[in-house]
Amino acid sequence: MVEKDLRERIKEVAVEHFNANGYHGTTIRNIANDVNCSLPMIYYYYKNKKELFDEIIKKEYFILLKKQASLLNIDNIIDFYTKFIYDLNSLSKYDKQVYRLGIKVYLSFDGDEELMDHMDEWEKSILLRHREILKPYTKNVNNEKVIVRTLVHLLETMIIDIVVKNRYLPEDEIREEIAIILQSCG
Repeated sequence: MVEKDLRERIKEVAVEHFNANGYHGTTIRNIANDVNCSLPMIYYYYKNKKELFDEIIKKEYFILLKKQASLLNIDNIIDFYTKFIYDLNSLSKYDKQVYRLGIKVYLSFDGDEELMDHMDEWEKSILLRHREILKPYTKNVNNEKVIVRTLVHLLETMIIDIVVKNRYLPEDEIREEIAIILQSCG
């Protein structure tokens, strides 16, 4: 196996193990067995389980979020958020598993203290990011804060349905829910 392929295979198997067994229930030995490589080979790429898990969350998860956001165009705010959520339905198995791990850490269900702190810092910026996206649409609206918070909660619920609970959400259902919240944003 080529070096890059082996490193990617280690991450793929690790993501499966972390999803199935959690951070604390996953061992490097089990990952090595499923990759069909030696323990020293995994330790050649990653010092320990924490470094491997951190790379998946700090790198893979955030790359996935940025990639998703970069595909969106803000011509119509309802279309923007609908597409963002609807496109989660078609993520690859690996991307869904990475996203699921990120959500588990975000919700403090998995990972370690340092990684949960990292996610807490990221979480603090969520409302600000959505407020900026919605700013052009909410400038004449009295309850901007309520709209932004309600939208973020709805988005989180739909993301959990698709990524964590593995449910398919139809585009029209997503659009309807988002439109209810954003109807006053014209």
